Amino acid sequence: MMKTLLLLVIAVLAYGLTALLRRYALARSLLDVPNARSSHVAPTPRGGGVAIVISFMAGLCVLSGLDWGVTPPVFLALLGAGLAVAVLGFLDDHGHIAARWRLLGHFAAAAWVLYWLGGLPPLTLLGWTLELGWLGTALACVYLVWVLNLYNFMDGIDGIASVEALSVCVGGALLYVYLEQPEHALLPLLLAAAVAGFLCWNFPPAKIFMGDAGSGFLGIALGALSLQAAWLAPQLLWCWLILLGVFIVDATLTLLRRLARGDKVYQAHRSHAYQYATRQFGRHLPVTLAVWVINLVWLWPLAWWVAAGGLDGVLGVLLAYLPLVALAVYFRAGALEEQGNA
Repeated sequence: MMKTLLLLVIAVLAYGLTALLRRYALARSLLDVPNARSSHVAPTPRGGGVAIVISFMAGLCVLSGLDWGVTPPVFLALLGAGLAVAVLGFLDDHGHIAARWRLLGHFAAAAWVLYWLGGLPPLTLLGWTLELGWLGTALACVYLVWVLNLYNFMDGIDGIASVEALSVCVGGALLYVYLEQPEHALLPLLLAAAVAGFLCWNFPPAKIFMGDAGSGFLGIALGALSLQAAWLAPQLLWCWLILLGVFIVDATLTLLRRLARGDKVYQAHRSHAYQYATRQFGRHLPVTLAVWVINLVWLWPLAWWVAAGGLDGVLGVLLAYLPLVALAVYFRAGALEEQGNA
């Protein structure tokens, strides 16, 4: 009962803080003004993701203080990296920080997470257990930075980043319950509660946007939670990669196609599959809801199958991603925007 009450309090706190941040943004004219690269048509306040950060951090301190499934290393990993990324994003939301300095900060945050979590845990690969040592740590660092940045790239239409985080966290929590480790389910549910409070304001049509502070924080937090899960049960890393599939596939395919074409990948664009889909349907809501349906109907069952030991993790990821790649290709992920508008 007390744990359920905590989740409700965090959700209400995030809701209230988002309302205050919206008033602050309107008073300071901190608005996302539509331009040729935007997917929205009306000026909208930004920076509401700070409510997620504050609410989750408050709950994290409670979980740690009461010893409710949060060990000191996990607490320090999430607290340090999460706050650093959020502050960096907040400063970028209010001005501009050069891409190289943002990237340096992201790698520092990733290194902080890996220090406290103990690096990359042993991987299960087609029945084999692999200890990658320093190479694994380097790969895990790149993975965390990529998840952080892809979350920023994918936060381009109303509600999509919030719905994805909510789905991934609830799905991850259910896997802990299935594996009879319910004490660890509270941490992803805490993040889900904070996101749910914000989503009340961010659901299409959004009354406030998340901003870099919120999207970057969600990226590093979800990446850290996936590595923590892998330390608890090796197959769970593959499960979290499955749960994150919609964002990973769209962002990665888009990046690769733009790199192959020689585009400046750090420049704003509207060539993600979800952005093309939004323009095709003429609204944000169908695309945001489609992400939730894909997660619920396709990715959750596959993640459960892998967690149950019925399917190898690598094969599970490949099976999960195959139709997602097909969808991304269909919606022209990474194509020249003139082609997408034709």
